[in-house]
Amino acid sequence: MLTITQDLYDRIVAHAREDHPDEACGVVAGPEGAGRPERFIPMLNAARSPTFYEFDSQDLLKLYREMDDRDEEPVVIYHSHTATEAYPSRTDIGYANEPGAHYVLVSTADSDGLGDFQFRSFRILDGEVTEEEVKVVDAY
Repeated sequence: MLTITQDLYDRIVAHAREDHPDEACGVVAGPEGAGRPERFIPMLNAARSPTFYEFDSQDLLKLYREMDDRDEEPVVIYHSHTATEAYPSRTDIGYANEPGAHYVLVSTADSDGLGDFQFRSFRILDGEVTEEEVKVVDAY
């Protein structure tokens, strides 16, 4: 289960809406080994595409060095889908290389008739996708 604060949840959704019609992407880092998302890090979609995302390699290297210096790890890796449901594509599954991370997808398309976005979390390990519950809390 992903437990995330309302503030982080809102910031991820806001980033997805701001970057629409392009896919948004980013990371929420947390203390190493704690599994608790704390620091919101919106990233630039280097692909600037409505159908896929790509972290800029230099930005990603800088981020990983910064997290290492702060004893952090990527707890949440998020991106948005602009025209499809919030479910990992084959490309998303192929890019998933952080076995301990929660992969959050936000869809800015009303693909289920339930509203203007979906927020879902997944674990992706060795190509296997498992959806998990999302618990939104006021604070940890």
